[in-house]
Amino acid sequence: MAYFLQQIANALPIASLYAALAFGYAVAFAVTRRADITYGAIFAFSGHIYLLFAHLGWDRLWLVLPASLALGAAAGLIGGVGAGVAIGQFVMRPLSAVSPNAMIVASLGLVMVLMEGARLASNTRELWLPPFLDDGIVFWQGAGFTVALTLLQLINTALMLVMVLAGHLVLSRSRFGRRWRAVSDDPLAAELSGVSAARIFVSAYALAAFYASVCGVLATSYYGTMDFGAGLLFGLKVVLIAAAGGHSQPLKAAAGAAAVGLAETLWGGYGPIFWRDLAVISGLVLLLVLSRRERVAI
Repeated sequence: MAYFLQQIANALPIASLYAALAFGYAVAFAVTRRADITYGAIFAFSGHIYLLFAHLGWDRLWLVLPASLALGAAAGLIGGVGAGVAIGQFVMRPLSAVSPNAMIVASLGLVMVLMEGARLASNTRELWLPPFLDDGIVFWQGAGFTVALTLLQLINTALMLVMVLAGHLVLSRSRFGRRWRAVSDDPLAAELSGVSAARIFVSAYALAAFYASVCGVLATSYYGTMDFGAGLLFGLKVVLIAAAGGHSQPLKAAAGAAAVGLAETLWGGYGPIFWRDLAVISGLVLLLVLSRRERVAI
C-alpha cells in the first residue's frame, strides 16, 4: 500500500507538468487549429536560456545561487515568451491566413532553429544546476517505508496547478477570454463584431508561450538540466497528451494530460520501464483514432 501511495505522490509533479503544458497548448490550438510542435521547442528553449544565464550569473557575475537562479529564470521567461510572440506574429499568423497546413511544416523548421540556437549558445555543453530545495517532506511513514516528495516537487506542482486554474478563470470570465472564444469559433465573424482577430491570435500564442516557458524553467529546476533534443520530443508528446482531453477546451485538455501523467507514472512503477513510452503513445494514438469525427458531406 505504501508503495502505491508513493507512486501516486510521484505522479503529482509529472501530472501537473503535463496539465499546464496541455492547457497552454490548447489555448494556442484554439486559434491555429493545426498541430504545432513549436510549443515543445519553446518549452525546451526557455529551459536552455535559464541554464545559460544561471551559469553566467554564477561563473561570470559572481552572484550567489538564489540570484543566479533568479537571473536565469527571468531570462528564460523573457526568451521563451519573446520567441513565442515573434513566432506568432511573423510566422504563424501570416501562414494561418494564407496556407494553414503550411504551419505544420513551419513548426518543424522552428523546432530546428530553436534547438540549434540553444545548442550553439551553450557551445554544445550540457549544463547542470546544483540541487536545491531538495528537503524531503514526509506524508506517511509505515514499517520501513516512507511516502515523501521534495520541497521543490511540491512548489512546482502548486505553481503549475495555480497556472491552470488562473488561466481557466481568465478565459472564462475576462474580456480577453470572450474575444479568444469568439476568434477560435469564427475569426471572420469576430472581425465583423469589432474584435481584432490578428491581435487575439498573437495574444493567445504569447499566452501559450508563457505557459511553455514557465513549465520549461520549473522542469529544468527539478531535473537539473534540459536536453538539446527535448524540443522535438516534448513537441510531439504535448500534441498527443493534450488530445487526451480534447484540444478545443484547455481545462479538459489539462485534465486529460494529468490522467496521462498518472498512467505513465503507474506504468513506470509496476510495468517494464522499457515499454512505457511505447504503451502511452500507442494508447494516445488509439484514443485519437477512436475519437476522430468524420465530416458528413452533403
